Amino acid sequence: MDKADLRDRIWTQLEDEGIARFPFPPHGRIPNFAGAKEAADRLAELPEWQEASVIKANPDAPQLPVRRRALREGKVVYMAQPRLRDEKPFMKLDPAEIEDTDAAATVSKMDGYAEPVAPDEVPHVDFIVSGSVAVTEEGTRIGKGEGYSDLEFAVLHALGAADDDTTIATTVHEVQLVDDAPAPEPHDVPMDVVVTPERVVRTETTAERPDDIDWGVLPEEKIEEIPLLQRLRP
Repeated sequence: MDKADLRDRIWTQLEDEGIARFPFPPHGRIPNFAGAKEAADRLAELPEWQEASVIKANPDAPQLPVRRRALREGKVVYMAQPRLRDEKPFMKLDPAEIEDTDAAATVSKMDGYAEPVAPDEVPHVDFIVSGSVAVTEEGTRIGKGEGYSDLEFAVLHALGAADDDTTIATTVHEVQLVDDAPAPEPHDVPMDVVVTPERVVRTETTAERPDDIDWGVLPEEKIEEIPLLQRLRP
């Protein structure tokens, strides 16, 4: 089974079994799932989360409870703009400056509360939350196939904002936790922790984290579409 087949299997299972939640259909996206809030609550019990003051979170619907929880707890949250479209592609949400943190955590209202910042303005990130379509207990993550989550990590790592001390986690439904997946590629970011509504899995991954942008896998048209990559390209 390749990545595309695995994605399609998970998306279809979430839909057929009534696990998927808005937005519909789950196909083609990081799918929202029943129990996302419970998974976020379980994530917030981790000591690494409790010690973190700066969080980077993906902007997808299943991690909305994670972002809201972080802001309520006084953590500064960074989210990347879709497709890293601007020169300052990271959106900073500082709960000390926000009255309505629940609204600020949503993608539709984020722009009214967030401050756009360049990657080199992002401080050290203590905890990263990634969205997944599927993930193994060994930490191999399958995203929706566009590669932006891995690219964002590579950018932050290259600039010193993320490193080996940064915990990387994902929240998923149990059916998204799979026994096997295609072998990760060098630019794929392994997960340290997988959290479902029912349990916490510490992957004990031995996979290497990418420490720089893998320019060899980036098509020229993608580089041309992202101002940040044009600036960072050697």
